[in-house]
Amino acid sequence: MADSAESHDLSTLPLDELVACHECDLLMRRPQLADGERAECPRCGFELYSQRHQVVRRSLALVLAALLLYVPANFLPIMQLNLLSQTTEDTVWSGVVGLYESDMQGVAVVVFLCSMAVPLLKLLCQLLVLLSIAWNIGRGYGLLFYRIYHHLRDWGMLEVYLMGILVAIVKLADIADLSLGIGLVCFVALLLVQVWLEVTMSPHQIWRALSGEDAHAGN
Repeated sequence: MADSAESHDLSTLPLDELVACHECDLLMRRPQLADGERAECPRCGFELYSQRHQVVRRSLALVLAALLLYVPANFLPIMQLNLLSQTTEDTVWSGVVGLYESDMQGVAVVVFLCSMAVPLLKLLCQLLVLLSIAWNIGRGYGLLFYRIYHHLRDWGMLEVYLMGILVAIVKLADIADLSLGIGLVCFVALLLVQVWLEVTMSPHQIWRALSGEDAHAGN
């Protein structure tokens, strides 16, 4: 009877006051959190969301840092290969061009999309979303760009490309003289900054800020 009464009480609440657990589908009243607190499902213990401090400002700083790292990560040498007195420098972009010129256009397009185009589009979408919140303009476009960003999340695979680079380094180290370039450092830094950004840019707070429910997301 208690569960029935509780369900009846929840059914009378507006939707913006309810939250459902992504793991066990428990429907409950949305808890109000202070900065630094997080909400957990009382049934399964899954973290529903957390309230982070200055989420927009911190996310903006990380997006700008990632955009600054993007160019050197993709166009500066990742490694220098010295084999039989011939020296070559490889970058992410030269890898795409090399695949295309080797009659592997399909692979070249996939590598370009997953390692260069999609990560850049994700960062630009995040930048536009955060600016729309920080400047309180174009919230409708901000919602559109945030939806686009969520659709792109599964297509940017910098970590897979990094694993490919590391495998190539290990295999080539025994047959040639290898030296790592500044491009690899920037590429690793870009990957780490993007992971940090994913953690910092709380989806719950961003959605609420874009819908006008949280006016203090950037504070």
